[in-house]
Amino acid sequence: MTTTATVELSIVMPCLNEAETLAVCIRKAQGYLERSGVVGEVVIADNGSTDGSQEIARELGARVVDVVAKGYGSALMGGIEASLGRYVIMGDADDSYDFSNLDPFVERLRAGDDLVMGNRFRGGIEPGAMPPLHKYLGNPVLTFIGRLFFPSQIRDFHCGLRGFNRESILSIGLITTGMEFASEVVVKSTLAGLKISEVPTTLKKDGRSRPPHLRSWRDGWRHLRFLLLFSPRWLFLYPGAAAFLLGLIGSTVLAFGPVEVGSVGFNVSTQVYLLALTSVGYQAVLFALLAKLYARHEGFFIPRSRAFERIAERATLESGALIGLALFMVGFVIGIVQFVAWGASGFGEQSLADTVRLAVPAALLMILGVQTIMAGMFLGILAVPVRRR
Repeated sequence: MTTTATVELSIVMPCLNEAETLAVCIRKAQGYLERSGVVGEVVIADNGSTDGSQEIARELGARVVDVVAKGYGSALMGGIEASLGRYVIMGDADDSYDFSNLDPFVERLRAGDDLVMGNRFRGGIEPGAMPPLHKYLGNPVLTFIGRLFFPSQIRDFHCGLRGFNRESILSIGLITTGMEFASEVVVKSTLAGLKISEVPTTLKKDGRSRPPHLRSWRDGWRHLRFLLLFSPRWLFLYPGAAAFLLGLIGSTVLAFGPVEVGSVGFNVSTQVYLLALTSVGYQAVLFALLAKLYARHEGFFIPRSRAFERIAERATLESGALIGLALFMVGFVIGIVQFVAWGASGFGEQSLADTVRLAVPAALLMILGVQTIMAGMFLGILAVPVRRR
């Protein structure tokens, strides 16, 4: 009987109606195990096939794991959790990857790497194996964004052939169910500080007569959405800080009078729009901070810096409430001064431009104050001690 102690490598293939190509993939994987002498198993993570894929796998001696939860990520996690090997190599069951040549992956895993990614652009992509949209736009753009958002050296984020230390990957808390699982593995491994490497691998045209399960725009968006949500810095902080600074500087300058740039004049109407930009930008910055603090509270892997850690140590309900109250009171005092000045003139007619010019910074400070107080209240919620079940 095969046990965890005797299995070094589990080769996991997600499967959903892959009867056309499953047998050749299993035979290649079994041939590799026999040739290399690696003690291993072939695991088919079946996601509800109705074309007899399960029977094909069992007849060839592969172990079939039935995964009820639908999705590429769900199928793979079901197969990984059921695997007996110390190492896992996963790959699609469409005969686009060469399961007979897994030596580079095993060598790096034995050398101590936690995650070994295949790189199709280094190993070679056969004509017709990858749609031009994926080859020249989808994969390069998403990989660039992933490398920009996270300190990763991986140059092919979405290669379907990859190997990893099973315990290391299970420890990082993978949760996605769809195609974005490919990005999640790389991102969370990077953020967790796992040892990652990359080896060339080839991609050939798959052997299926039906269309692939992958949907270019839908699944591309799911990858992009995942990268954005796991990087509050790029989703909220950077655009929010830019909007806040632009709005604050512009509205402050216009508080002293109209400004002309060439033949274009800026006055109080521009100042009102800049107030809105400042408020939205400030809210985005607060949201970035709150998202990171929430992730820290829940133990999620997202990028954090020393500057963030210093802010996190000082960010409390009380500090947020005091700063917010101070901002609100400054704005409120400006409003009172303006009201008193109006009363001193007998509550008569006022210059609209002069009134708005002073009312905008007063309103802005009160808005920022209330936003800060509410953010402080949310921090208070996060700080409530709870018992973990």
